[in-house]
Amino acid sequence: MASQQPTGGHRLLAMTVNNIGFLLDRLGQDCHPLQFIRELTKNSIEAIERTGEHGTIIWDYERVAFELDGLRKLCIIDTGDGMTGEEMVRFINQLSSSTSKQSLQGNYGVGAKITAATRNPAGVSYFSWKNGIGSMIFLFRDELTQQYGLKQWERADGTWTHFLPIEDDVKPEIVEEHGTMVVLHGTKPTDDTLLAPDISPAPRRWITRYLNSRYFHIPENITISCREGNLLVGGPADDIGTRRTVLGQGEYLRRYSTAAGSVALDAATAHWWIIGDHTEDNTDPIEKYSRHLEARGHTAALYQNELYELMTRRAGMSRLQQFGITFGYDRVVIYVEPQTDARLTTNTARTSLLLGNEPLPWDDWAVEFRSNLPVELKTFVESRAPDASRADHLKSIRERLKAILDLYKVSRYRPVTDGQLGIDGNGLTRGGRPAITGGTRTPSDTPVVREQTRPGGKEGNIYALFERKGGPPGEKIQPDMFPKVSWVSVVDGSRSDEFIEDRAAKYLADQNHLHVNADFRVFRDMTKRLLQNYGQIAGAESVVEDTVRAWFEQALVEAVIGVQALRNSKHWSAHEVDRALSEEALTACVMQRYHIYLAVKRELGAKIGSAKQAAA
Repeated sequence: MASQQPTGGHRLLAMTVNNIGFLLDRLGQDCHPLQFIRELTKNSIEAIERTGEHGTIIWDYERVAFELDGLRKLCIIDTGDGMTGEEMVRFINQLSSSTSKQSLQGNYGVGAKITAATRNPAGVSYFSWKNGIGSMIFLFRDELTQQYGLKQWERADGTWTHFLPIEDDVKPEIVEEHGTMVVLHGTKPTDDTLLAPDISPAPRRWITRYLNSRYFHIPENITISCREGNLLVGGPADDIGTRRTVLGQGEYLRRYSTAAGSVALDAATAHWWIIGDHTEDNTDPIEKYSRHLEARGHTAALYQNELYELMTRRAGMSRLQQFGITFGYDRVVIYVEPQTDARLTTNTARTSLLLGNEPLPWDDWAVEFRSNLPVELKTFVESRAPDASRADHLKSIRERLKAILDLYKVSRYRPVTDGQLGIDGNGLTRGGRPAITGGTRTPSDTPVVREQTRPGGKEGNIYALFERKGGPPGEKIQPDMFPKVSWVSVVDGSRSDEFIEDRAAKYLADQNHLHVNADFRVFRDMTKRLLQNYGQIAGAESVVEDTVRAWFEQALVEAVIGVQALRNSKHWSAHEVDRALSEEALTACVMQRYHIYLAVKRELGAKIGSAKQAAA
């Protein structure tokens, strides 16, 4: 067991790892199933950059294994600086060992070992050439010991080694004096590792798509290409497909965006793009390239030319809406690039960024971006909003509810110079504790002397004695409790196919904005049923549809303002209130039909006559 002699004179017993196999498997579980593509590609990029020359990286199947065994084993080939046999043993067989400089902001020396080895227990073959001399090692998982390590080879002279010199028969065509090829053997020796994993959104080009959506730009001195075609989905052996060049998300956005810009945020910069409707051949770029990269609107963090925390589909739409892109979100891309400092790094699995060991402040960035929304984006969002000429139901809803507004207890407090109430200085109202009344205003460093308090939600907790007593004076106000309402539909383009599909509505709490799905089957079924009685009346269809929407909208608006009254109460946490306003909860609000049906019939009778009159 190794020990070291520090300058202080005492000896240190260095920490070791008892079960490296378990540690690797556990770390591998934290990684995305396709993360090995990034790790091996990154190693190849760094190897090429060390040469100072233009280089090539190819993802393909290894030809020799196919010719000898008929198996297609996925491999990556690069024209980097290569490694000797001794270097491969040292760098590949040691965890946290790398040919590049290691740092918390740079290379960890663990990525390929964690991601490639754990997903290829049958083995990973490394072939490398340096100064024209080739060597090979074989990293695998021993079934008996459950440990990872290098295979030992017996030489012709009876000695043993962990690397073998190799002939140029297995050298790829692009490799001359230096370069490396890594071959992945899968979970068992007979695996065809070229085949696309089940999780791939584009099986015929699964490697290309992953790399395009991982990298913002590909370094100018490097060309990356990947095998594509039916071979990757088990197609005919003679249909070998083609190799396509990887360009990265940045090139797609450069070519097909109609507007772009940047917004300075606190310790970060937000880069944004609006994707156009047509390419040079008059096709929609989203439809044309959706299987090559992330073609639709999405968000991500940009760090060292790579994209982290990529949010797509429904999650991406929600985040874009947080950033103020309430409509047209399928054509807006936002990448937030944090300022690089010592606190910014990635997690070990390189799936997310950490700022001072904490998650990135997406909510804060969203508020800041939304408050400074660029004019081009604002204009675009407004152009994609639903038809504003439709009737404003909210005015009627306000009138109906005016007499019972006292039932919706949503009073709030705002600072004023002569208020009679003390406001919690942190803006946090604890469970059940009412406002401080009858307080005496004192300097900020002197506690407020209370004349009267009433029991609250945290009574009985001894630490309540240390509650901050001060706070700016304020006065009670009554905010506009009614949310802004927008009916959205795939018909007019204000809703994408995936947004609130088969849900009644979505509430954007930070903007007090309610999006109602005009295509929801409950609304359509109610309209269809009523049109059976009124359909023969000229102009009835639009009146029926509008009336149905108005009453369902009232049900949703009442649910929103009613649930809001539960905020900051003793038995409702913020998370529980959010759940009560979720898409599923709002859908439940409109599933009762009887009272809405009667209200709609009564209003239609006043507008266009009763159903009996319509049938007469």
